[in-house]
Amino acid sequence: MSTVATWPMQAEAWLDERGKGAWIAAMVLSFILFWPLGLALLAYMIWSKRMFNGCSRSQTRHSYRRHGFKPTGNTAFDSYKAETLRRLEDEQQAFEEFLQRLREAKDKSEFDQFMDERSRKSRNGDMAEPAGA
Repeated sequence: MSTVATWPMQAEAWLDERGKGAWIAAMVLSFILFWPLGLALLAYMIWSKRMFNGCSRSQTRHSYRRHGFKPTGNTAFDSYKAETLRRLEDEQQAFEEFLQRLREAKDKSEFDQFMDERSRKSRNGDMAEPAGA
């Protein structure tokens, strides 16, 4: 393909990488420069659903790369990888829950220690007070 034919796809990918805000900025700028171009860009954004859901095929590809899951085309490997990632996410969630329980147990232990010391001081203070009176 020639570069003339590929520049719209390159521009689309560039805007997709930057998100919905970049698409809106491009549309506003095109309305300012040449209103029919802005109108065409608005129609394209509505037709491709970029205006409303913000997710396109290009963004999906980039999110696969960002999260380490780019389809290989081999369904057996892709399902194995998806299952492994799911299992690791489950283990991470279980570990985070374990850490939360540890934090709560530590907090309770520290609070109980504080209450014991306070009650001990209160008992010692009550006993010492009548003797000094």
